[in-house]
Amino acid sequence: MNYEWDFAPVFRNIDLLVQGAYGTFVLVALSLAVALPLGLVLALLRMSRIPVVGHLAGCYVEIFRSAPAIVLIYWFFFAFPMVVGLRFSPTTAAVLAVGLQSAAFFCEVFRAGIGAVPRGQWEAASALGMRKRTLFVSIILPQAVRNMLPIFLNRLIDVIKTTALASIIAYGEIVYQASQISSRTYRPIETYTVLGGIFFVVIFIISLISRQLERRLQRAHAR
Repeated sequence: MNYEWDFAPVFRNIDLLVQGAYGTFVLVALSLAVALPLGLVLALLRMSRIPVVGHLAGCYVEIFRSAPAIVLIYWFFFAFPMVVGLRFSPTTAAVLAVGLQSAAFFCEVFRAGIGAVPRGQWEAASALGMRKRTLFVSIILPQAVRNMLPIFLNRLIDVIKTTALASIIAYGEIVYQASQISSRTYRPIETYTVLGGIFFVVIFIISLISRQLERRLQRAHAR
């Protein structure tokens, strides 16, 4: 069968893809706003000297890392509102699902980064009489974040991919808008080819930046 490609109908609806891209950006930004601070708190709890606190944080991490993202999205959209007696919008459900799961992954990233800072940094600052909070915020965390930047960008790629699942609850991100274009134009091959190209370009650029940062860090550590 000779298929006649025609991208014109898709590009005539490019405004929907732009809206979807904005929706994806908003969902990624809100999810990171939840995931990053919560991930840092979980990492500190897991490193706590109080066993119960560390075990509870570990349970959170294991539960959310093990659960499929699509199940979490369904659960926060359909089940959790029934439990708490509230009605959640697709945006709220998607942010909770993606943000809380991403926090479990970022927890391990933070924990590894903080643990990689030489112990001598802690001891030197303590010897100068620096408070623990100031020591952590001013000395330890900046070094940890610098070393973790390539991993952060890799996790960002995973977050972007995960947000595509929000289309199942009719959140207006780019995959959902692509499905609307496909049903309008009857051109699914062209629509999803364009969509795949958009994802490829965005993720490829982030991957390049991540590799460049990794090389710079390797050179800096080699000096």
